[in-house]
Amino acid sequence: MEVDCEGCAGCCVDWRSLAESPSDHERRGPRRPLDDTYNLVPLRRGEVRAFLDAGYGDALTPRLWLDDGGVEIDGRELAGVGGKPVFFVGLRKVPKPVAPFDADSQWLPACVFLDPETLQCRIHDDDLYPEQCSSYPGHNLALDQETECERVEAAFGGERLLDDEPEDADGLLLGPQAIGEKLFVHPEPDRLDGVVDRLATGEPTAKDRAEFVGVAAASSPGATGIDERRYKAARERALDADSWVSAAVTEWTERSDAEAQVADGADPQRTVRGESTTPEPSVAERVEGDRGAPETPGWD
Repeated sequence: MEVDCEGCAGCCVDWRSLAESPSDHERRGPRRPLDDTYNLVPLRRGEVRAFLDAGYGDALTPRLWLDDGGVEIDGRELAGVGGKPVFFVGLRKVPKPVAPFDADSQWLPACVFLDPETLQCRIHDDDLYPEQCSSYPGHNLALDQETECERVEAAFGGERLLDDEPEDADGLLLGPQAIGEKLFVHPEPDRLDGVVDRLATGEPTAKDRAEFVGVAAASSPGATGIDERRYKAARERALDADSWVSAAVTEWTERSDAEAQVADGADPQRTVRGESTTPEPSVAERVEGDRGAPETPGWD
């Protein structure tokens, strides 16, 4: 398996607004994501714990699914097991100034760890780098499913998937294997009143996210129950997390919201923190780098 990632980041960026025919591959079939985040990467239980240990609990967010006849919370029927909703935990996405596929720079939702300038992952060479990312698109190839590389090729041309021979499928968890390892069961649906609404509108609070992170970290392989003591400790660690990610997310959101007002003509001279809101990738050095974000190597 060989891919050409330079200038792409199709896995890490929501590029649907750039395409003439945006992909809806995540919203086919009976179970559809509750949120509208594109290509949210599922983390394994051990990875959730590792991000907490590294102080990155603020970089994590949950995903639930709509499922007719499922568990009803906030007026929505959700996929579940035994009357309890299931979810996975992934890495947050936030609007960033990026220019993938040789396009002009613009505000697009991107993974919190994506460097807007190099379009490389800031934790690529770190032990935190998710297995799902490091093996991509191997699992898709092993299951004979379309890859993001191929979707990018279809939308923008060029060659991204250079060798489609899949590597071993280690880490490919399906069905019951995934429970407690990559797919988690929330034990108390009543605690999610109001939370589901906020997740559906893309406005979860830090407390909402920490609730699911705590459950995931306290889960066990093959089990739907959790270790209550570990849950409470993990939830608190997620709530207390205050890495560079939090401040960067806040500023990126301020900047993209302000640029949207400029585009609408509501505030043609809007600035944020004394700077223009024009989407310029190089500003990431200040927004993320100066706050402690790991550097990326760039391309040879």
